[in-house]
Amino acid sequence: MRRRRTGALLALGATLAAGLVTGCGIRTTSVPVDAGAAPSRVPCSVRGGADVSAAQGVPLRVYLLCGAQLEAVDRRAPLPEEKVSGDPVRTASALLAQLESEPSDEERQAGFSTAVKGPLVVTAGHKGDPAGTLRLSRQPEDLPPTALAQIVCTFAESAAGASGAGGDSVVLGGPGTYEPRRYSCPRELKERPESAVPSAPATAS
Repeated sequence: MRRRRTGALLALGATLAAGLVTGCGIRTTSVPVDAGAAPSRVPCSVRGGADVSAAQGVPLRVYLLCGAQLEAVDRRAPLPEEKVSGDPVRTASALLAQLESEPSDEERQAGFSTAVKGPLVVTAGHKGDPAGTLRLSRQPEDLPPTALAQIVCTFAESAAGASGAGGDSVVLGGPGTYEPRRYSCPRELKERPESAVPSAPATAS
């Protein structure tokens, strides 16, 4: 009799425990759940920038890819500052060379890469182009979206940009007779550089 009463009490306790678990919204399962690997994180930061210890050269800022976004990196161009300052084409050429170069070991460890591949040359605009136009040796629309995003954001926020240093747009054209367009670098493009780069017709001045 005592054994039957003990068994009944144990069964009742198990039923109550199951009810409490269900009431709390927790469902038990015997199937293992794979939540997936934890998302990988990269620092996207280089202490002091790359090559900042160079004795000569002008400091430049370029946009590289890191964590599927565009992040600014400080570099130094191997050119005397007087040869770059005040000359948008020289500035753009120095920036383009930096974008085409492979990231340093420190930058790679921080997660940086570049989609800009050479050979790619930048020259001044054609006769009749809007002031500040830069012409690339390839049509901008023919470049991979991420590469164009890197170039536009880098040029736009430099002295090579259409609005000067600190601007958010640049007028770019290709080697042919196609009219150049004004490309902009909003925050959304930096967050999703694989998307289409915003552009509009450039007005001659």
